[in-house]
Amino acid sequence: MAQQDDFAPTVAMADAPGPVQTLDIRFTGSGSEYFRIWIVNLLLTLVTLTLYAPFARARRIAYFQNNTLVGGDPLGFHADPWKMFRGYLLILLLGVGYWAVSNFLPGFTWMALLVFMALWPALWRASLQFRLRNTSWRGVRLAFVGDLQGAYLSMLPFFLPALAFVLFLPEVQEGEDMAPEVARRFLMVLGGVIVSFTLLMPWLMARIKHYQHGGYVFAQERTQLHAGTRRFYALFLKAGGVSLVAAVVGAALMALVVFVLARGMFSDLAEGQRRAMVSLLVPVGLGVIYLLIPLVSAPYFGARFQNLLWGATRSDKIRFSSALRFRSLFRVTLVNWLLIVVTLGLYWPFAKVRTARLKLEALSIDVDGPVDGWLTRAQQAQKGVLGDAAGDFFGMDMGL
Repeated sequence: MAQQDDFAPTVAMADAPGPVQTLDIRFTGSGSEYFRIWIVNLLLTLVTLTLYAPFARARRIAYFQNNTLVGGDPLGFHADPWKMFRGYLLILLLGVGYWAVSNFLPGFTWMALLVFMALWPALWRASLQFRLRNTSWRGVRLAFVGDLQGAYLSMLPFFLPALAFVLFLPEVQEGEDMAPEVARRFLMVLGGVIVSFTLLMPWLMARIKHYQHGGYVFAQERTQLHAGTRRFYALFLKAGGVSLVAAVVGAALMALVVFVLARGMFSDLAEGQRRAMVSLLVPVGLGVIYLLIPLVSAPYFGARFQNLLWGATRSDKIRFSSALRFRSLFRVTLVNWLLIVVTLGLYWPFAKVRTARLKLEALSIDVDGPVDGWLTRAQQAQKGVLGDAAGDFFGMDMGL
């Protein structure tokens, strides 16, 4: 990893701060164009038994980045799909190995999880390096310079609840009835893992995002995430409250519908028939509530989370801002869901384009001084510490 001094402000930027220049972000992709890419990717991925997946990923990333204009200029994507293919094979091998151990040697699941924990942070960091190293704007490559130690310190706590679950879960032989004391221990371990993971999730997410957003580099400007853990907890609590309100409102509406139908349409039926009809409506109502909660909470959390992350990401000379609105994202999400169901999934690429346009165009970047004044110096600097070899851990993309 390069030293911190390697990413100090360039002379051009330091000497000529100038007025603040705002770079708007626009997305020019269309659903019909992406549909053709998506359908070919889908068919080839199925025909090749998923082996085409990394090539499909490369085509998808290139399309979205080439159609993302920052200050009127598109992002570039320069990755070699064959390097992405090697990374995909490694991830596939790890996944198959973990599945085999878990199913055929369940007593050694904890060892497989330890191996997984030992490799995953390094692979995640490699994916960030590869993706940023192969992204450019106006001929200048981006980079990710987070160190390996930081990757492990931020990611490993995420696995601790799973490790506790594997280590302390009572072993039950297949085909045997679970004894009451074993069942109680199982429920205690499961409940403890769920509660601890729920309580720690905002803290874990804050650690991961501080590492991730603290390692982005462009033109020798390294970003930092200036958002405390309290803001993550506040966001998660608000999102939980929105989910609870959505569940209560949905339950009230479904109860009202069942009551009206039971007193109206089903009033002429016999008591047994009316109860049967009501019993059929109850699972339907629960299904509607189950869909209503993510329909409301996911756009709320997505909008607030994007605004939190990018609104607090900045360097000495570059500042990001995000003004994504919940109402806009909810409206797009609702229409997307409905059209995906109606078209039996064929609207999916159009939905991806609509969502990407909304999220990207809610972002903007403020730069101190004229951008053209320091891009030339940045192009010269990237030949050193930001050279091509610096960005690829094992020279592969892990798809993470």
